[in-house]
Amino acid sequence: MTSRILILTTSHGTLGETGKPTGFHWQELTDPYWAFRDAGDTVEIASVHGGQPPADPGSDDGEGERPPSVQRFMDDAAAMQALKQARPAAHLTPGEYDAIYLPGGHGTMWDLPDSKAVAELIGKAWDAGAIIAAVCHGPAGLVGATLADGTPLVKGKRVNSFTDAEERKVGLDDVVPFLLESRLRELGAVFEGNDEAFGPHVARDGRLITGQNPASSKPLADQVLAALKNRQSEPA
Repeated sequence: MTSRILILTTSHGTLGETGKPTGFHWQELTDPYWAFRDAGDTVEIASVHGGQPPADPGSDDGEGERPPSVQRFMDDAAAMQALKQARPAAHLTPGEYDAIYLPGGHGTMWDLPDSKAVAELIGKAWDAGAIIAAVCHGPAGLVGATLADGTPLVKGKRVNSFTDAEERKVGLDDVVPFLLESRLRELGAVFEGNDEAFGPHVARDGRLITGQNPASSKPLADQVLAALKNRQSEPA
């Protein structure tokens, strides 16, 4: 059975007050995109405000150096057109998706946590039984999400994200509006991660699947596909 998966990216393109460009991370978008597509699933792309989302230039290594999934995406006219025509979060219907995936990139830190549309989409999709997944800075989109009773979605759940230590290593701990690991912990999440900076790690707590960094993108996608398969095999 084909699943319907939404990939929701940031629309924010400026790295705080530095004036430097940022946005979504290419590999964190494309590794899962092709994993889902190659599994036969339907994939839609959305951004917080809709339209072409900005890409973090630091995540594009250039011709000949790009990860295979990134080059494949850039060479695929339909995929690039879908990105250009990303739907706005406010126009999405939560119950339509079997899974929602949030790729990272530092841009997420400025718009995902404060977006009412994103918070409602994630919270209502969760209540409807969807799988919610995010990698690296993508879990910033979980910060504002709550259950129907107002409880933070991440409270009491095992989660992962770009760690505070990794943020310090890239020298942006004083640039981002908050440290994501710390914020998730403050919301009551049970944070787990790879102590090796930039090493892959995926945390799965039922329908909530989160990864630590770009290296975690493909393993996370595999976990999402496994969760979808398990759900489809369960009796109605």
